[in-house]
Amino acid sequence: MKKSLTAVLAFGLGLGPELAILCSAADLNPRSSDQSLNQSPDRRASDQHSANGVGRPSSNIHHEGSPRPAAMLCVACIRAHMEFLASDGLRGRGSGTADELIAATYAASELRAYSVEPAGTNGGYLQPANLVRYKFTAAPRLKIAESASVPAVSLTYGPDFQVIQLGRPAFSGPLVKLNADDEGTEIEAGAVVLFTGTDKVQMRQRALAAAALGAAGALVAFSGEPERFESVSKELPKLPPELEEASADDLGESSNVLELSAEAARILQQVPEGTMLHFEGAVAAESGHTWNAVGMLRGSDPKLRESAVLFSAHIDHLGIGTPVNGDDIYNGADDDASGVSAVLELARMLGTGTRPRRTVIFAFFGSEETGGLGSTYFRQHPPVPLRQIAADLEFEMIGRPDPALPHGDLWLSGWARSNLGPELAAHGAHLVGDPHTGQNFFARSDNFVLAKKGVVAQTLSSYGLHGDYHQPSDDLAHIDFKHLDEAIGSFMRPLQWLVNSSFTPEWNEGGRP
Repeated sequence: MKKSLTAVLAFGLGLGPELAILCSAADLNPRSSDQSLNQSPDRRASDQHSANGVGRPSSNIHHEGSPRPAAMLCVACIRAHMEFLASDGLRGRGSGTADELIAATYAASELRAYSVEPAGTNGGYLQPANLVRYKFTAAPRLKIAESASVPAVSLTYGPDFQVIQLGRPAFSGPLVKLNADDEGTEIEAGAVVLFTGTDKVQMRQRALAAAALGAAGALVAFSGEPERFESVSKELPKLPPELEEASADDLGESSNVLELSAEAARILQQVPEGTMLHFEGAVAAESGHTWNAVGMLRGSDPKLRESAVLFSAHIDHLGIGTPVNGDDIYNGADDDASGVSAVLELARMLGTGTRPRRTVIFAFFGSEETGGLGSTYFRQHPPVPLRQIAADLEFEMIGRPDPALPHGDLWLSGWARSNLGPELAAHGAHLVGDPHTGQNFFARSDNFVLAKKGVVAQTLSSYGLHGDYHQPSDDLAHIDFKHLDEAIGSFMRPLQWLVNSSFTPEWNEGGRP
């Protein structure tokens, strides 16, 4: 992808957008020699499989009066996107970092190449948002209020607990104890939940899902690895930024998950349920930024153009973090370079073909991992009035098959909430309902930010709860490109139908959040 690397370097060197978008005709044409990085010609040839419409475009020639052939999937383009976005060179695309900006600039340069119009700030593709970042100035504490059977206790970050995820500098609530192995257990709103269980991955997943289900915080304890608690206090935990002008509604849910030491877990096991827990620490504030990339194809139909379809994915991931087996780059190949690659391929298909009847918006959100800040800013500053966005399909973690589904299939979060999923499946999409309803994925991605304002917004995924989630091992070596290509390929015709039809996506009764 020579053109994209040139564009990114030009932007990064301050050479301006005019030079940054310069590329040869061959670079712009997916039929040319856009080769997968570090791949032999024999391997590239073997990748051009044709199942489910997957292959290389053979011709864009359309003879007047003859039916226009369906666009073919450019598997080399998808691999190139993945190899750039999930490379070590982008250092994990940390939320609100210069690496996120490079990724957003890359997406913008691709939209330009596909003749998608800019729909960001000041006539460009990028949509920057001002942030406020909070930093701890001292080690935070988890305080256990005095009860009839247990005296007041103060646990300290480092020796007693470490942070898995933190959305606020302070949270509090009554202690509730749950077994993570029991899927049907409900989460008490406002509680601080202590999860126990035998499956480490399941405990972590249940804890991360707890905030979306209304918990103030979650606590887990894993056996072994005491040395991590001895070394973690060398660096204070990081807090996610907030939008500079955020309302209470914009702040939304915060995910607060702590891992307890064995001794801290033993103490809390002895504390009666209902005892108040308080997490707090002194903080200082500084300014920052995050970046979206937004493009748009204005609909050709005077009536349908007022009913837009949004395709979205988040551009960021976790950046540089705690080393695991010597690797400190959290590449985010599945989460969510795979979704970005899918949306870019849709932009190529729709931007270089016949103009859709509906308006189509392509949005790449920054800072999803720190609370959906990019999507929230987009919601505040949409390129068309929010009421004119008929549907949003968020592509999130589609790079690996879900063992619960056939290979190449995706699931839709909140399937029963709207008529959108069944209609897409009826038009050929390899799509089913979310098999992991206990994880509440509908409320855990950028789609939820828009759904809360009435947009029929749902997430497409094939995340099967693999153990590489939010780990350095979420890298290119673990991507199933055949599955990724098949999944995207199955959506090409259904989504072409969607952006050219008068179908009205609607919430089912009781489905709107």
